[in-house]
Amino acid sequence: MRQIFACFCILTFVISCKGQTNVKSEIRNPQSKIIPGAERINVYMPFLKGKRVGIFANQTSVVGNTHLVDTLRKLGVDIKVIFGPEHGFRGTADAGEKVGDYIDEKTGIKVVSLYGAKRNPTTDDLKDVDVLIFDLQDVGCRFYTYINSMQDFIETALINHKPLLILDRPNPNGFYVDGPVLDLKYKSGVGRQPIPIVYGMTMVEYARMLMGEKWLSEKANEVHAYNITTEPTADTPFHVQFIKCQNYTHKSKYVLPVKPSPNLPNIQSIYLYPSTCFFEGTVLSEGRGTNKQFQVFGHPSYPKNLYSFTPNPNEGAKSSKLYGQVCYGWDLSGTPEEVLAKTGTKIQLKWLMEAYKLFPNKDSFFLYPKSGKMEESFINKLAGNNDLWQQIRAGKSEEEIRKSWEPKLSEFKAIRKKYLLYEDFE
Repeated sequence: MRQIFACFCILTFVISCKGQTNVKSEIRNPQSKIIPGAERINVYMPFLKGKRVGIFANQTSVVGNTHLVDTLRKLGVDIKVIFGPEHGFRGTADAGEKVGDYIDEKTGIKVVSLYGAKRNPTTDDLKDVDVLIFDLQDVGCRFYTYINSMQDFIETALINHKPLLILDRPNPNGFYVDGPVLDLKYKSGVGRQPIPIVYGMTMVEYARMLMGEKWLSEKANEVHAYNITTEPTADTPFHVQFIKCQNYTHKSKYVLPVKPSPNLPNIQSIYLYPSTCFFEGTVLSEGRGTNKQFQVFGHPSYPKNLYSFTPNPNEGAKSSKLYGQVCYGWDLSGTPEEVLAKTGTKIQLKWLMEAYKLFPNKDSFFLYPKSGKMEESFINKLAGNNDLWQQIRAGKSEEEIRKSWEPKLSEFKAIRKKYLLYEDFE
């Protein structure tokens, strides 16, 4: 294995990608079917032969209808350890729930949680591993934690001199860029880098940006040299190897075959998530404990002639706000086409603004932290600044709020362009 690190470089396997799709035709038209990196086994299998493998995966890590772990094991790949993100390896844990290590019943392989007592594998976790694989389905929002998990995993691989394969997957919200850019003063577990809420990049493109902009830890930035080759082979030394999707562009409307987490059950919730996740920073229910998570929102104090729903504990949402209470508010659900027509290609602030205006006790609309300091509030972690809640309270127009996102948003778009591997939407 020492020879593998004679040259510290990052390789990108570049295959030309053509075709664009819409919500209806995405899966039904075999000529335009998007092929995730995990399904391109013939490309990355040579890197795994004779190697002991550690894989960061969850329920979205599938090859067709079969889990990637099961697929690789049938091909004779020696998987020594599985790493699990938020919601766990099987994807059933609550948002933010700490998950411990355990033995997976189906495979008998040890699962090491990277969303519990630690975020990075230890040297002991990696002692029997020659090559690492990362394969998680992202939804393209800054406050969705899988991009942070990937950053931690990349840093661990580089610092411990373990080759890493990142298998790319389409971004279901990858067809636009919008939102306030995170002020690093408000970085947290739901926002780590200076990116907007919707950043319009796949995991591999985002990884390229992390490394190219030197946003990794100091030790990790020192290890790698950012060199790209278009024709890697299994004999070529590498630190991080990217496996692209085929037939994907940033004009694609990709419908996920597996829900990425318990409270994003379908593409409708994924389209609405960048806009309705703001309600997690308020006293309103964002639909957890219903079957329309992030598609409905409300509170018991709203007028009773509005849409009503009652959130209750369920798998993946065992505890949240307003359980057992009848809430009145808004229902944004519908067909994928109907919901996409409501969201369009920008974050919708109108729902948050309307909910605030109609809320009877405006001083208690936004959740206060235990410290009592609004600068430490969850709405600031979601927005990435200390401005949004004050702008809403001050009655600023959507146009005024959007104007405040510049010039940082335009600056990010220019940075993003440097790391794209797929045809852009503009």
